[in-house]
Amino acid sequence: MNRTAVLNIVGLSRRHIGEHTPAISKFLSLGQAAIIDPAFPAVTCTAQSDYLTGKKPTEHGIVGNGWYNHELAEVTFWKQPNQTVQAPKIWHDLKQTDSSFTCAKMFWWYNMYADVEWSATPRPMYPADGSKHFDIYCWPFEMRPGLKGKLGEFPFPTFWGPMAGRQSPAGKPEAVSEWIANSAKWIEEQQQPTLNLVYLPHLDYNLQRLGPQHPDINDDLRRIDHIVGGLIEFFESRGVRVVLLSEYGITPVDQPIHLNRLFRKQGWITIKEELGLERLDCGNSKAFAVADHQVAHVYINDPTIEAKARSLLESTPGVASVWGAAEKQANGIAHDRAGDLIATSAENAWFTYYYWMDDRLAPDFARCVDIHRKPGYDPVELFKDPSRGAMPRVMLKLLRKKMGFRMLMDIIPLNSTLVKGSHGCRPNDQADWPLLISKQAGLATDTALKSTDVYSVLQSHVLG
Repeated sequence: MNRTAVLNIVGLSRRHIGEHTPAISKFLSLGQAAIIDPAFPAVTCTAQSDYLTGKKPTEHGIVGNGWYNHELAEVTFWKQPNQTVQAPKIWHDLKQTDSSFTCAKMFWWYNMYADVEWSATPRPMYPADGSKHFDIYCWPFEMRPGLKGKLGEFPFPTFWGPMAGRQSPAGKPEAVSEWIANSAKWIEEQQQPTLNLVYLPHLDYNLQRLGPQHPDINDDLRRIDHIVGGLIEFFESRGVRVVLLSEYGITPVDQPIHLNRLFRKQGWITIKEELGLERLDCGNSKAFAVADHQVAHVYINDPTIEAKARSLLESTPGVASVWGAAEKQANGIAHDRAGDLIATSAENAWFTYYYWMDDRLAPDFARCVDIHRKPGYDPVELFKDPSRGAMPRVMLKLLRKKMGFRMLMDIIPLNSTLVKGSHGCRPNDQADWPLLISKQAGLATDTALKSTDVYSVLQSHVLG
Protein backbone atom coordinates (compact mmCIF):
# COMPACT_ATOMS: atom_id res chain seq x y z
CA MET A 1 0.00 0.00 0.00
CA ASN A 2 1.06 3.57 -0.69
CA ARG A 3 0.90 5.82 2.34
CA THR A 4 -1.30 8.81 1.49
CA ALA A 5 -2.18 12.14 3.11
CA VAL A 6 -5.41 13.87 2.05
CA LEU A 7 -5.36 17.61 2.74
CA ASN A 8 -8.96 18.86 2.84
CA ILE A 9 -8.63 22.60 2.04
CA VAL A 10 -12.15 23.79 2.76
CA GLY A 11 -13.52 26.30 0.24
CA LEU A 12 -10.71 25.93 -2.31
CA SER A 13 -11.77 26.17 -5.96
CA ARG A 14 -9.94 26.66 -9.25
CA ARG A 15 -10.76 30.35 -9.07
CA HIS A 16 -8.44 30.77 -6.06
CA ILE A 17 -5.32 29.09 -7.44
CA GLY A 18 -2.81 31.60 -8.80
CA GLU A 19 -0.30 34.20 -7.69
CA HIS A 20 -1.35 34.03 -4.05
CA THR A 21 -1.00 30.25 -3.84
CA PRO A 22 2.52 29.44 -5.10
CA ALA A 23 2.80 26.11 -3.26
CA ILE A 24 -0.59 24.83 -4.44
CA SER A 25 0.12 26.13 -7.96
CA LYS A 26 3.46 24.28 -8.03
CA PHE A 27 1.81 21.08 -6.85
CA LEU A 28 -0.82 21.45 -9.57
CA SER A 29 1.84 22.06 -12.25
CA LEU A 30 3.50 18.76 -11.33
CA GLY A 31 0.22 16.86 -11.34
CA GLN A 32 -3.34 17.29 -12.48
CA ALA A 33 -6.64 18.52 -11.16
CA ALA A 34 -10.20 17.33 -11.53
CA ILE A 35 -13.19 19.42 -10.63
CA ILE A 36 -15.84 17.74 -8.51
CA ASP A 37 -19.54 18.04 -9.24
CA PRO A 38 -20.49 19.11 -5.70
CA ALA A 39 -22.22 16.85 -3.24
CA PHE A 40 -25.81 17.74 -2.48
CA PRO A 41 -26.07 19.54 -0.28
CA ALA A 42 -22.57 20.95 -0.73
CA VAL A 43 -21.89 21.22 3.00
CA THR A 44 -19.18 19.68 5.16
CA CYS A 45 -20.92 16.67 6.65
CA THR A 46 -22.56 15.53 3.41
CA ALA A 47 -19.51 16.12 1.21
CA GLN A 48 -17.19 14.26 3.57
CA SER A 49 -19.67 11.38 3.83
CA ASP A 50 -19.95 11.15 0.03
CA TYR A 51 -16.14 11.11 -0.22
CA LEU A 52 -15.53 8.51 2.47
CA THR A 53 -18.37 6.09 1.61
CA GLY A 54 -18.76 6.46 -2.16
CA LYS A 55 -22.51 6.71 -1.52
CA LYS A 56 -25.11 9.48 -1.57
CA PRO A 57 -27.32 10.58 1.35
CA THR A 58 -30.07 8.14 0.34
CA GLU A 59 -27.70 5.41 1.52
CA HIS A 60 -25.40 7.04 4.09
CA GLY A 61 -28.07 9.26 5.69
CA ILE A 62 -26.10 12.50 6.05
CA VAL A 63 -28.62 14.88 4.49
CA GLY A 64 -26.85 17.99 5.78
CA ASN A 65 -24.92 19.31 8.76
CA GLY A 66 -28.10 18.75 10.75
CA TRP A 67 -31.72 17.69 10.46
CA TYR A 68 -34.94 17.18 12.41
CA ASN A 69 -34.87 14.09 14.59
CA HIS A 70 -38.42 12.74 14.38
CA GLU A 71 -38.05 10.47 17.42
CA LEU A 72 -36.75 13.24 19.67
CA ALA A 73 -38.86 15.97 18.03
CA GLU A 74 -35.88 18.31 17.95
CA VAL A 75 -33.37 19.68 15.48
CA THR A 76 -29.85 18.33 15.92
CA PHE A 77 -26.79 19.94 14.32
CA TRP A 78 -23.11 19.04 14.29
CA LYS A 79 -23.37 15.70 16.05
CA GLN A 80 -20.09 13.79 16.10
CA PRO A 81 -20.53 10.01 16.46
CA ASN A 82 -19.31 8.18 13.36
CA GLN A 83 -22.19 5.73 13.69
CA THR A 84 -24.41 8.51 12.35
CA VAL A 85 -23.01 7.71 8.88
CA GLN A 86 -25.01 4.66 7.78
CA ALA A 87 -22.63 3.15 5.23
CA PRO A 88 -19.18 1.47 5.27
CA LYS A 89 -16.24 3.87 5.03
CA ILE A 90 -13.10 3.75 2.95
CA TRP A 91 -10.99 2.44 5.82
CA HIS A 92 -13.25 -0.61 6.10
CA ASP A 93 -12.62 -1.66 2.49
CA LEU A 94 -8.90 -0.91 2.65
CA LYS A 95 -8.54 -2.87 5.90
CA GLN A 96 -10.20 -5.86 4.22
CA THR A 97 -7.75 -5.59 1.33
CA ASP A 98 -4.72 -5.42 3.61
CA SER A 99 -4.95 -6.01 7.36
CA SER A 100 -1.87 -3.82 7.91
CA PHE A 101 -3.77 -0.72 6.73
CA THR A 102 -4.15 2.07 9.31
CA CYS A 103 -5.97 5.38 9.24
CA ALA A 104 -5.67 8.71 11.08
CA LYS A 105 -8.66 11.03 10.97
CA MET A 106 -7.43 14.48 11.99
CA PHE A 107 -10.38 16.80 12.54
CA TRP A 108 -12.59 15.51 9.74
CA TRP A 109 -16.18 15.35 10.95
CA TYR A 110 -17.94 12.35 12.51
CA ASN A 111 -14.72 11.46 14.27
CA MET A 112 -16.01 10.23 17.61
CA TYR A 113 -16.06 6.43 17.84
CA ALA A 114 -14.84 6.06 14.26
CA ASP A 115 -13.17 2.66 14.00
CA VAL A 116 -9.89 4.11 12.81
CA GLU A 117 -6.60 3.76 14.64
CA TRP A 118 -6.19 7.46 15.52
CA SER A 119 -8.57 10.40 15.54
CA ALA A 120 -8.91 13.90 16.96
CA THR A 121 -11.83 16.33 16.91
CA PRO A 122 -12.92 19.54 18.72
CA ARG A 123 -15.00 18.67 21.76
CA PRO A 124 -15.68 21.01 24.70
CA MET A 125 -16.20 19.68 28.21
CA TYR A 126 -19.39 20.62 30.08
CA PRO A 127 -19.02 20.18 33.88
CA ALA A 128 -22.08 20.00 36.11
CA ASP A 129 -21.68 23.61 37.22
CA GLY A 130 -22.86 24.79 33.79
CA SER A 131 -19.45 25.95 32.63
CA LYS A 132 -17.81 25.15 29.30
CA HIS A 133 -14.17 24.21 28.81
CA PHE A 134 -12.63 24.10 25.34
CA ASP A 135 -10.83 20.86 24.52
CA ILE A 136 -10.43 18.07 21.98
CA TYR A 137 -11.55 14.44 21.93
CA CYS A 138 -8.95 11.90 20.82
CA TRP A 139 -8.74 8.19 20.25
CA PRO A 140 -6.81 6.54 21.71
CA PHE A 141 -7.22 8.70 24.81
CA GLU A 142 -3.47 8.97 25.32
CA MET A 143 -3.26 10.96 22.07
CA ARG A 144 -4.77 13.94 23.82
CA PRO A 145 -2.03 14.61 26.38
CA GLY A 146 0.57 13.78 23.73
CA LEU A 147 -0.82 16.28 21.23
CA LYS A 148 -1.38 19.02 23.78
CA GLY A 149 2.04 18.42 25.30
CA LYS A 150 3.64 18.94 21.91
CA LEU A 151 1.42 21.69 20.47
CA GLY A 152 -0.21 23.37 23.46
CA GLU A 153 -3.93 23.88 23.87
CA PHE A 154 -6.09 23.64 20.76
CA PRO A 155 -7.04 27.25 19.79
CA PHE A 156 -10.75 26.49 20.03
CA PRO A 157 -12.07 30.09 19.83
CA THR A 158 -10.49 30.38 16.38
CA PHE A 159 -12.16 27.17 15.12
CA TRP A 160 -15.53 28.91 14.82
CA GLY A 161 -17.04 32.23 15.81
CA PRO A 162 -16.10 35.92 15.63
CA MET A 163 -12.39 35.16 16.17
CA ALA A 164 -12.16 32.52 13.44
CA GLY A 165 -9.92 33.67 10.60
CA ARG A 166 -9.05 36.90 12.39
CA GLN A 167 -6.13 38.16 14.43
CA SER A 168 -7.29 37.97 18.03
CA PRO A 169 -6.12 37.35 21.60
CA ALA A 170 -6.70 33.66 20.80
CA GLY A 171 -4.05 33.68 18.07
CA LYS A 172 -3.26 34.60 14.50
CA PRO A 173 -5.89 34.19 11.75
CA GLU A 174 -4.64 30.79 10.62
CA ALA A 175 -4.02 29.47 14.15
CA VAL A 176 -6.47 26.57 14.06
CA SER A 177 -5.42 25.27 10.61
CA GLU A 178 -1.78 25.56 11.62
CA TRP A 179 -2.48 23.58 14.81
CA ILE A 180 -4.30 20.86 12.88
CA ALA A 181 -1.48 20.73 10.30
CA ASN A 182 1.04 20.25 13.10
CA SER A 183 -1.15 17.56 14.66
CA ALA A 184 -1.10 15.71 11.32
CA LYS A 185 2.70 15.92 11.29
CA TRP A 186 2.80 14.66 14.86
CA ILE A 187 0.69 11.58 14.15
CA GLU A 188 2.79 10.86 11.05
CA GLU A 189 5.99 11.02 13.11
CA GLN A 190 4.51 8.92 15.89
CA GLN A 191 2.51 6.30 13.98
CA GLN A 192 3.02 6.52 10.18
CA PRO A 193 -0.64 5.86 9.23
CA THR A 194 -1.38 4.45 5.79
CA LEU A 195 -4.08 7.10 5.24
CA ASN A 196 -3.93 10.48 6.99
CA LEU A 197 -7.08 12.61 6.60
CA VAL A 198 -6.31 16.25 7.43
CA TYR A 199 -8.92 19.03 7.73
CA LEU A 200 -7.81 22.64 7.00
CA PRO A 201 -10.73 25.09 7.48
CA HIS A 202 -8.97 28.47 7.25
CA LEU A 203 -10.45 29.68 3.94
CA ASP A 204 -13.98 28.88 5.04
CA TYR A 205 -14.27 31.75 7.49
CA ASN A 206 -13.60 34.89 5.48
CA LEU A 207 -15.06 33.46 2.30
CA GLN A 208 -18.38 33.44 4.18
CA ARG A 209 -17.72 36.57 6.25
CA LEU A 210 -16.34 38.84 3.50
CA GLY A 211 -17.33 37.01 0.32
CA PRO A 212 -15.00 35.45 -2.27
CA GLN A 213 -14.48 38.72 -4.13
CA HIS A 214 -13.16 40.70 -1.18
CA PRO A 215 -9.50 41.75 -1.61
CA ASP A 216 -8.58 40.52 1.90
CA ILE A 217 -9.18 36.94 0.71
CA ASN A 218 -5.75 37.16 -0.95
CA ASP A 219 -4.18 37.25 2.51
CA ASP A 220 -6.14 34.15 3.50
CA LEU A 221 -4.98 32.37 0.35
CA ARG A 222 -1.36 33.14 1.19
CA ARG A 223 -1.80 31.90 4.76
CA ILE A 224 -3.38 28.56 3.81
CA ASP A 225 -0.93 28.13 0.94
CA HIS A 226 1.97 28.44 3.38
CA ILE A 227 0.44 25.75 5.60
CA VAL A 228 -0.34 23.45 2.67
CA GLY A 229 3.13 23.95 1.20
CA GLY A 230 4.71 22.95 4.50
CA LEU A 231 2.56 19.83 4.67
CA ILE A 232 3.35 18.83 1.08
CA GLU A 233 7.08 19.18 1.71
CA PHE A 234 6.85 17.30 5.01
CA PHE A 235 4.82 14.35 3.72
CA GLU A 236 6.64 13.94 0.42
CA SER A 237 10.00 13.96 2.21
CA ARG A 238 8.75 10.91 4.10
CA GLY A 239 7.54 9.08 1.00
CA VAL A 240 3.85 9.87 1.58
CA ARG A 241 1.63 10.62 -1.42
CA VAL A 242 -0.36 13.85 -1.13
CA VAL A 243 -3.85 14.60 -2.39
CA LEU A 244 -5.35 18.09 -2.21
CA LEU A 245 -9.12 18.07 -1.87
CA SER A 246 -11.94 20.53 -1.17
CA GLU A 247 -15.57 20.08 -0.15
CA TYR A 248 -17.27 22.97 -1.93
CA GLY A 249 -16.73 26.39 -3.45
CA ILE A 250 -18.23 29.55 -1.98
CA THR A 251 -20.07 32.15 -4.05
CA PRO A 252 -21.13 35.75 -3.23
CA VAL A 253 -24.52 36.23 -1.57
CA ASP A 254 -26.63 39.28 -0.80
CA GLN A 255 -30.10 37.83 -0.12
CA PRO A 256 -30.97 36.05 3.13
CA ILE A 257 -34.28 34.18 3.07
CA HIS A 258 -36.29 33.73 6.30
CA LEU A 259 -38.53 30.74 5.56
CA ASN A 260 -39.66 30.24 9.16
CA ARG A 261 -40.90 33.82 9.31
CA LEU A 262 -42.90 33.18 6.15
CA PHE A 263 -44.35 30.03 7.69
CA ARG A 264 -45.14 31.92 10.89
CA LYS A 265 -47.20 34.44 8.92
CA GLN A 266 -49.19 31.47 7.59
CA GLY A 267 -49.86 30.25 11.13
CA TRP A 268 -47.82 27.08 10.62
CA ILE A 269 -45.13 27.77 13.22
CA THR A 270 -45.78 27.15 16.92
CA ILE A 271 -43.90 29.41 19.32
CA LYS A 272 -43.56 28.83 23.04
CA GLU A 273 -42.61 31.59 25.45
CA GLU A 274 -39.72 30.81 27.81
CA LEU A 275 -38.57 33.44 30.29
CA GLY A 276 -40.03 36.16 28.12
CA LEU A 277 -38.29 34.96 24.93
CA GLU A 278 -39.48 32.88 21.98
CA ARG A 279 -38.57 29.27 21.23
CA LEU A 280 -39.55 27.29 18.16
CA ASP A 281 -41.69 24.27 19.07
CA CYS A 282 -40.99 21.90 16.18
CA GLY A 283 -43.17 19.04 17.38
CA ASN A 284 -46.27 21.24 17.54
CA SER A 285 -45.62 23.17 14.32
CA LYS A 286 -47.51 22.33 11.14
CA ALA A 287 -44.40 23.06 9.09
CA PHE A 288 -40.94 24.47 9.75
CA ALA A 289 -37.64 24.83 7.93
CA VAL A 290 -34.21 23.63 9.02
CA ALA A 291 -31.84 26.02 7.27
CA ASP A 292 -28.39 24.81 6.21
CA HIS A 293 -26.59 27.38 4.08
CA GLN A 294 -28.28 27.35 0.62
CA VAL A 295 -30.50 24.36 1.37
CA ALA A 296 -33.50 24.16 3.67
CA HIS A 297 -35.18 20.95 4.77
CA VAL A 298 -38.88 21.65 5.26
CA TYR A 299 -40.62 19.26 7.65
CA ILE A 300 -44.39 19.06 7.49
CA ASN A 301 -46.33 17.66 10.44
CA ASP A 302 -49.70 18.48 8.85
CA PRO A 303 -49.89 16.75 5.43
CA THR A 304 -52.93 18.81 4.45
CA ILE A 305 -50.77 21.91 3.95
CA GLU A 306 -47.97 20.29 1.91
CA ALA A 307 -49.23 21.49 -1.47
CA LYS A 308 -49.77 25.01 -0.13
CA ALA A 309 -46.29 24.96 1.46
CA ARG A 310 -44.72 23.94 -1.83
CA SER A 311 -46.55 26.68 -3.67
CA LEU A 312 -45.44 29.26 -1.10
CA LEU A 313 -41.82 28.14 -1.40
CA GLU A 314 -41.89 28.21 -5.19
CA SER A 315 -43.20 31.77 -5.16
CA THR A 316 -40.66 33.04 -2.63
CA PRO A 317 -37.97 35.34 -4.10
CA GLY A 318 -34.55 33.73 -3.95
CA VAL A 319 -35.83 30.14 -3.89
CA ALA A 320 -34.50 28.36 -6.98
CA SER A 321 -36.20 24.98 -6.68
CA VAL A 322 -38.40 22.87 -4.43
CA TRP A 323 -38.04 19.09 -4.27
CA GLY A 324 -40.61 16.55 -3.23
CA ALA A 325 -40.38 12.76 -3.11
CA ALA A 326 -39.61 12.28 -6.82
CA GLU A 327 -36.88 14.93 -6.90
CA LYS A 328 -35.30 13.66 -3.70
CA GLN A 329 -35.10 10.16 -5.18
CA ALA A 330 -33.61 11.45 -8.43
CA ASN A 331 -30.98 13.49 -6.58
CA GLY A 332 -29.86 10.84 -4.12
CA ILE A 333 -31.31 12.34 -0.93
CA ALA A 334 -34.37 10.14 -0.39
CA HIS A 335 -33.71 9.42 3.28
CA ASP A 336 -36.04 9.60 6.28
CA ARG A 337 -33.86 12.35 7.79
CA ALA A 338 -34.49 14.66 4.83
CA GLY A 339 -37.29 17.20 4.84
CA ASP A 340 -40.65 16.38 3.32
CA LEU A 341 -39.75 19.19 0.94
CA ILE A 342 -36.27 20.51 0.18
CA ALA A 343 -35.80 24.11 -0.91
CA THR A 344 -32.66 25.30 -2.67
CA SER A 345 -31.69 28.93 -3.02
CA ALA A 346 -30.47 30.97 -5.94
CA GLU A 347 -26.71 31.30 -6.05
CA ASN A 348 -26.79 34.79 -4.52
CA ALA A 349 -29.12 33.77 -1.68
CA TRP A 350 -29.09 31.63 1.47
CA PHE A 351 -31.48 30.50 4.21
CA THR A 352 -31.56 31.70 7.82
CA TYR A 353 -33.09 29.80 10.72
CA TYR A 354 -34.74 32.97 12.12
CA TYR A 355 -38.33 32.55 13.24
CA TRP A 356 -38.94 35.56 15.55
CA MET A 357 -40.50 38.76 14.22
CA ASP A 358 -39.10 41.06 16.92
CA ASP A 359 -35.37 40.91 17.79
CA ARG A 360 -36.22 41.75 21.40
CA LEU A 361 -37.93 38.35 21.64
CA ALA A 362 -35.16 36.32 20.01
CA PRO A 363 -33.99 33.40 22.18
CA ASP A 364 -30.90 34.02 24.31
CA PHE A 365 -28.81 31.60 22.22
CA ALA A 366 -29.43 33.66 19.07
CA ARG A 367 -26.83 36.20 20.20
CA CYS A 368 -24.30 33.50 21.15
CA VAL A 369 -22.06 31.06 19.35
CA ASP A 370 -24.31 28.08 20.00
CA ILE A 371 -24.12 25.61 17.14
CA HIS A 372 -26.01 22.81 18.89
CA ARG A 373 -28.98 24.73 20.28
CA LYS A 374 -29.89 26.71 17.16
CA PRO A 375 -32.44 24.94 14.91
CA GLY A 376 -30.34 25.65 11.81
CA TYR A 377 -26.93 26.81 10.67
CA ASP A 378 -26.01 30.40 11.57
CA PRO A 379 -23.07 32.02 9.70
CA VAL A 380 -23.79 35.30 11.49
CA GLU A 381 -21.81 33.72 14.35
CA LEU A 382 -18.72 34.85 12.42
CA PHE A 383 -19.48 38.47 13.40
CA LYS A 384 -19.53 40.58 16.56
CA ASP A 385 -22.29 43.04 17.32
CA PRO A 386 -20.49 46.40 17.66
CA SER A 387 -22.83 47.42 20.45
CA ARG A 388 -22.20 44.20 22.40
CA GLY A 389 -18.80 42.95 21.32
CA ALA A 390 -16.50 45.80 22.32
CA MET A 391 -13.32 44.39 23.81
CA PRO A 392 -13.74 45.92 27.31
CA ARG A 393 -17.20 44.36 27.58
CA VAL A 394 -15.91 41.00 26.35
CA MET A 395 -12.97 41.06 28.76
CA LEU A 396 -15.33 41.86 31.64
CA LYS A 397 -17.44 38.84 30.72
CA LEU A 398 -14.36 36.63 30.56
CA LEU A 399 -13.23 37.93 33.94
CA ARG A 400 -16.62 37.07 35.43
CA LYS A 401 -16.32 33.59 33.93
CA LYS A 402 -12.82 33.14 35.38
CA MET A 403 -14.11 34.19 38.81
CA GLY A 404 -16.75 31.49 38.64
CA PHE A 405 -19.78 33.65 37.84
CA ARG A 406 -22.29 32.66 35.20
CA MET A 407 -22.27 34.87 32.15
CA LEU A 408 -23.73 34.99 28.65
CA MET A 409 -21.35 35.74 25.79
CA ASP A 410 -24.18 37.44 23.88
CA ILE A 411 -22.11 39.31 21.29
CA ILE A 412 -23.49 37.90 18.01
CA PRO A 413 -25.59 40.31 15.89
CA LEU A 414 -28.97 39.44 14.42
CA ASN A 415 -28.22 41.01 11.05
CA SER A 416 -28.19 38.33 8.35
CA THR A 417 -27.21 40.85 5.65
CA LEU A 418 -23.66 40.80 7.05
CA VAL A 419 -22.99 37.42 5.43
CA LYS A 420 -21.33 37.78 2.02
CA GLY A 421 -20.58 34.20 0.95
CA SER A 422 -22.35 30.86 1.07
CA HIS A 423 -22.50 27.36 -0.40
CA GLY A 424 -24.75 24.34 -0.58
CA CYS A 425 -25.93 24.27 -4.20
CA ARG A 426 -24.10 23.66 -7.47
CA PRO A 427 -22.50 26.97 -8.59
CA ASN A 428 -23.21 28.00 -12.17
CA ASP A 429 -19.50 28.50 -12.94
CA GLN A 430 -17.37 25.35 -12.65
CA ALA A 431 -14.49 27.57 -11.48
CA ASP A 432 -16.40 27.60 -8.17
CA TRP A 433 -16.67 23.82 -7.88
CA PRO A 434 -14.51 21.85 -5.44
CA LEU A 435 -11.26 20.24 -6.58
CA LEU A 436 -9.12 17.15 -6.30
CA ILE A 437 -5.43 17.64 -7.17
CA SER A 438 -2.96 14.77 -7.38
CA LYS A 439 0.39 13.82 -8.88
CA GLN A 440 -0.86 10.30 -9.56
CA ALA A 441 -1.09 9.46 -13.25
CA GLY A 442 -4.44 8.50 -14.70
CA LEU A 443 -6.66 11.01 -12.92
CA ALA A 444 -9.48 11.73 -15.36
CA THR A 445 -9.71 15.47 -15.92
CA ASP A 446 -11.87 15.74 -19.05
CA THR A 447 -15.12 15.43 -17.11
CA ALA A 448 -16.07 16.36 -13.58
CA LEU A 449 -15.81 13.74 -10.88
CA LYS A 450 -18.98 12.88 -9.06
CA SER A 451 -18.69 13.51 -5.33
CA THR A 452 -19.05 9.76 -4.83
CA ASP A 453 -16.12 9.13 -7.25
CA VAL A 454 -13.69 10.69 -4.77
CA TYR A 455 -13.91 7.45 -2.80
CA SER A 456 -12.44 5.34 -5.60
CA VAL A 457 -9.80 7.97 -6.44
CA LEU A 458 -8.55 7.99 -2.85
CA GLN A 459 -8.67 4.22 -2.76
CA SER A 460 -6.56 4.01 -5.93
CA HIS A 461 -3.95 6.31 -4.38
CA VAL A 462 -3.50 3.90 -1.53
CA LEU A 463 -3.65 0.73 -3.62
CA GLY A 464 -2.19 1.90 -6.95
